[in-house]
Amino acid sequence: MPSSETPQQRLRFRAALAALLVGAALMAGKFYAYWLTQSAAILSDALESIINVVAAAFALGSVLIAAKSPDPSHPYGHGKIEFFSAGFEGALIILAAAGIFHQGWAQFFRPHPLPHLEGGALIVAGVSLVNLALGLSLIRVGRRTQSLTLVADGKHLLTDVYTSVGVVGGLALVWATGWNWVDGAVAFLVGVNILVTGVKLVRQAIVGLMDTSDPDLLAEISKLLAQRRKDIWIDIHRLRARRAGSRILLDFHLILPRDMTITESHQEVKELEGILNDHFQSQADILIHVDPCEDPECPVCAHYPCDLRQEDTRQQRLWRREVLTEPEE
Repeated sequence: MPSSETPQQRLRFRAALAALLVGAALMAGKFYAYWLTQSAAILSDALESIINVVAAAFALGSVLIAAKSPDPSHPYGHGKIEFFSAGFEGALIILAAAGIFHQGWAQFFRPHPLPHLEGGALIVAGVSLVNLALGLSLIRVGRRTQSLTLVADGKHLLTDVYTSVGVVGGLALVWATGWNWVDGAVAFLVGVNILVTGVKLVRQAIVGLMDTSDPDLLAEISKLLAQRRKDIWIDIHRLRARRAGSRILLDFHLILPRDMTITESHQEVKELEGILNDHFQSQADILIHVDPCEDPECPVCAHYPCDLRQEDTRQQRLWRREVLTEPEE
């Protein structure tokens, strides 16, 4: 990555690159286990690994694109590419589930013997341990750097771990009982499991692309504003916020005393912007619209002394998410 990129962006890049390289090695291990055993369950696990590698490659590309600074063509940055990445990965998982159902169906109704079960199971078990470590690492880095792509990739790998555990358990049952049809049944269950994951990822991507409200983010901002509240900040309304990759896009209306000068109002806005930028580590695009106070707001205003006051303060509004996101009346 270019040297101008932030440490956060470089960390995301290294995590995505590691996911791609390690994923390719693990995929090769699973296909070797399938070659040994001819197991439909192991093949289903290996097919999911193809999706892991393709998704990791797409994730790496999306991390690089999302790291680009805003430009005239993309004034809000390139962060939404991460929603496309998550949706693409979910779609690939759904496609893989269809292939797994096909293989599992054939083995369930026309089972064939499975050679070298012990060796194949050991390989799959070893791969699952590496996937567990990699998946947890990606989720941790993704949450730390606000990367939906890395979180989605990490959750997919954890799903792969659950899949592998089920496959190993199914192979152990086949080895102990000689019931080869169990191999097909396990493959079918694997397909159902990853199908659910794929649908969730697609839904998450749609939510992001449609700018669906994020209650947790709005509550986080509301809590920060309430903690740093000044009496001269009479009230806030029409708070809106959304994520675009690692960036936060937010805006709201701030009510200030109507006898303040433009310079004084600007200073209050800059102070609020500084508070929000510090909290979001300079990854926020902030737009604050200033409204002059009106007489009906005197009962909720704690600004004293005030020559314009028509009524004493009764009670300030509590700055909770439900209050700050109310539309202007």
